[in-house]
Amino acid sequence: MNLPSDVFMMMSVINTELRDKYPSLDEFCKAENLSRAEIEEKLAVAGFEYNAELNKFW
Repeated sequence: MNLPSDVFMMMSVINTELRDKYPSLDEFCKAENLSRAEIEEKLAVAGFEYNAELNKFW
């Protein structure tokens, strides 16, 4: 999966995937062959962080 470079679009795409298909960020990253650390770093720049209880970035 190629994620958008815009952090707001990236967050939207990831949250949609988490809501519709994956029970956790780890499962999403594993299935899509993505680095969780890279995703969290990129989204942290815009002030977003992952909430495991809600299974989404906010």
